[in-house]
Amino acid sequence: MAEKVKLFVNGQEVEVESGKNLIDAIGAVGIEIPHLCYHPALGADGNCRMCLVGIEDGRPPLVPACKTNVAEGMKVQLDTEKIKKIQRDIMELELINHPIDCPICDQAGECKLQDYYMQYDGQKSRMTVPPVLKAKHMDFGAGVVHDQERCILCARCVRFTRLITKTGELGIVNRTDYARVTTFPGRPLSNRYALNVVDLCPVGAMTSKDFRFKQRAWFLTKSESLCHGCSKGCNIYIDHNKEKYQDDIIYRFRPRLNQQVNGYFMCDAGRMTYKLENDNRLNTAQVFGKETSLNETVEALRRSFSQAKKTVLLVSPNCSLEQMHAVKKLSATFNTVLSGYSDGYINAGDGDDFLIHDDKSANRTAFALLGIESSKSAFEAALDGADLLVSFQNDLCRSLDDVTLAKIQEKTKFVYIGSYQNGFSEKASIILPVASYSEDIGTLINADNILQRYVKAVIKNVQVSNLIHVVNLLGGEIKNHEEALTDLSATIAALNNIDLKHIPSEGIALTGKEVSNVAA
Repeated sequence: MAEKVKLFVNGQEVEVESGKNLIDAIGAVGIEIPHLCYHPALGADGNCRMCLVGIEDGRPPLVPACKTNVAEGMKVQLDTEKIKKIQRDIMELELINHPIDCPICDQAGECKLQDYYMQYDGQKSRMTVPPVLKAKHMDFGAGVVHDQERCILCARCVRFTRLITKTGELGIVNRTDYARVTTFPGRPLSNRYALNVVDLCPVGAMTSKDFRFKQRAWFLTKSESLCHGCSKGCNIYIDHNKEKYQDDIIYRFRPRLNQQVNGYFMCDAGRMTYKLENDNRLNTAQVFGKETSLNETVEALRRSFSQAKKTVLLVSPNCSLEQMHAVKKLSATFNTVLSGYSDGYINAGDGDDFLIHDDKSANRTAFALLGIESSKSAFEAALDGADLLVSFQNDLCRSLDDVTLAKIQEKTKFVYIGSYQNGFSEKASIILPVASYSEDIGTLINADNILQRYVKAVIKNVQVSNLIHVVNLLGGEIKNHEEALTDLSATIAALNNIDLKHIPSEGIALTGKEVSNVAA
């Protein structure tokens, strides 16, 4: 446990973590020190001076909180008239040339300048000369659009490209009123994390070309979830809005802080996977190309199970731990072969040493925990003599080419139970839509063996059944998510002592030994 120190804030004694600066330490106990340039992941820059605080009996008496570590007995002043005047003066300086275009700014509702004006300033402008005009709608590359006139020169974006991505595309040029952030000649933003500068920007200077002018932040519901773009399992916010009489639509993914997984950031590719949740969704069940009801489709599937000589169940590495367990129980009930073959979800060489992994699935680690065989050789052996192949969210077209699939289909009927239209769903004789992860609840184990939970975010006008419910209708033993968790805790040794229904927001780190230990 971290060492604690006691200090005084406005005369009130508080206990904070030793070794931290004043912004982080005091912020952890609910006391805000306003700041614009400081960010925990980027360190202290000390250029905005918004965080100046008084230190009683200190030398010097005024210090930037971002660069000052807490000390035992320190007496911090935040509410004196001198400090308040400094904050008002800094706000006035920041607003001298800042356009008052909040009604059309993407950052409105999430803007720190806007918030701080209301909290610490609230004064009328004393400007009597025209503001310095700067460029607008500058395409910086990688989906980032910059409005120079809104920029407050906090340099967060510059430090991100130098300290985090180490690509250094951004810099501040010129001086005084003519200083501005820009790209170096012939070097637009081209790194795979570029859109993080939009999140880092405390005002509306850095904007996303994809999100720009699409929605107001005030209208968005911000739901916690996990990115399914790769096996890192970055923590995210799903920002969505359901307008009157319209469907619930996702407008963006944003990173959510988890120091154990992704820190403050996520990759650009992962952000864009929100589009898969809106587009190319399966909404209607089909039997041999004809639209059918849920009950009719389930009945057709049950007949297929009973008539098949040999059935293979194929589960996706994107399925949750509960879904995999339910499918495994179904496989045991019908005495079928269960496979997790999904080599096509691995893009060898695509990963890096930061957040991006080669494996573009969210839960492959659970295969080892549940004892699900995923090798190609085992899958090929399972197909020998099989006349029914049922896929649960697994797009086999990513792993096998069309010629190979055509040969398999000559002898085997394809069934697809999933959320998205893909190559395999087009080849399937029976299609049954199920809820996607943004519309469901579940548990994942990422590539670092961290057990994490996501919850239901989106509620569609026409809701489809979740995968576990469909498996139960087909004859599976597990009826719902709660039963799956209870059974997992009882039957999987690595999960015996874990309360799966109350996983902390940062997740639970499992050891490699635990993940590979399947026996109860």
